[in-house]
Amino acid sequence: MSAPVNVPLDTRGRLVSSVPAEQLAEISELFGFRRVGFSLDAPFYTDPTIFSIDMQAIFGRHWIFAASIAELPEPGDYVTVDYGPYSLIVLRNDDGGVNVLHNVCRHRGARVLTEPAGTTGNLVCGYHSWTYSPEGDLIHASAPGETTFDKGCFGLKRASSRVVAGLVFVCIADEPPTDFDETSKIFEPYLAPHDLATTKIAYQQNIIEEGNWKLVMENNRECYHCDGHPELACSLFPTWGLTEGLIPAHLEEVWDRNKEAQSSLEERCRRYGLPYEVVEELDTRVAGIRISRESLDGDGESFSPDGRRLSKKLLGDLRDFRLGRCSMHLQPNSWFHFQGDHVITFAVFPVNEHQTLVRTTWLVADDAVEGIDYDLEKLTYTWKQTNLQDKAFVELCQKGAGSPAYEPGPYMKSEYQVEAFINWYVQRVQEQMA
Repeated sequence: MSAPVNVPLDTRGRLVSSVPAEQLAEISELFGFRRVGFSLDAPFYTDPTIFSIDMQAIFGRHWIFAASIAELPEPGDYVTVDYGPYSLIVLRNDDGGVNVLHNVCRHRGARVLTEPAGTTGNLVCGYHSWTYSPEGDLIHASAPGETTFDKGCFGLKRASSRVVAGLVFVCIADEPPTDFDETSKIFEPYLAPHDLATTKIAYQQNIIEEGNWKLVMENNRECYHCDGHPELACSLFPTWGLTEGLIPAHLEEVWDRNKEAQSSLEERCRRYGLPYEVVEELDTRVAGIRISRESLDGDGESFSPDGRRLSKKLLGDLRDFRLGRCSMHLQPNSWFHFQGDHVITFAVFPVNEHQTLVRTTWLVADDAVEGIDYDLEKLTYTWKQTNLQDKAFVELCQKGAGSPAYEPGPYMKSEYQVEAFINWYVQRVQEQMA
């Protein structure tokens, strides 16, 4: 395909015609002729113009998971979130809420905050010391000789934020999708008992995967490859994603054990008033979701070699460690595992068409003491190994997509969630190209 171009949106959020008509028609045809049940054509994973469209039509329009409230425990605490061409400051305010500001100085465009996280009062640009309040208002700009300079016209640009069950979401669209309100009502009752407001960061890992962001998400949406995760297979049943009639002979005993463990888990959930039912609307709503509470193997408490708890402290108001995992997928960039003893959040931030930052954060009870209540290496071991394995899988696919011999291949029945993610993605982009 031809050289990359920037793809702006009009005031309604639709893609405008700065893309040459011939190139836009070529891209539109790729979307329109996508074969259902098959992986995408190679340009979806390799072409910089399609990446630019993704950043505008997906990451520029939808609610994105940015951080947990545990990463912003006090007023003035902030994290910077970068994806594609965007950089955002996510800042805890004095009212306990979150402000989201574009990390672009209104003077000459310098990055205002350059650290990935920290604490600040006012925000001071390091270039010419323009100073902004936590709300983004310009409160100081040294301007010798200027008599008509109106500071009120040059505040930092703001974005929208939502905090739901301790998870912080951001949206840079002028009019964010409204169905996120309905989606949040689905998942909040599942997550609220874990009370993220009373957790702290035990560890955070950033990995750059040499692969397109969609390959990262596709890889997460199936367990067909889970034979490649020996550490994870100790506690996560390898029959995840399978149904009756799809169980291979060598997994029949595991399937029976899984069903028994799930039945026991559901009985405990009913006893404690915890929702556990599967809600799966990955491509039937704008804010696509899948959430459920599912059993773990072994002792059924956590992601460990024997399924036993990895922290001695229960989260929130939970009364039992043996609660499996509350697993949630949200379109377009996140997945989560909520257990009785700790929580793991995963956020996907595209860098360019062939690189993606995957941020994994382990959260434990805020009164848990490292070395006494949990061993950090044991706490993080399973998913550190799994992340490295997934990184290798994604990079194999990216290399394949770059080959002239590549052509879309069929998804297996157990990969139906991958098909749902791709269907969601195609729908959302086509809405913006209409």
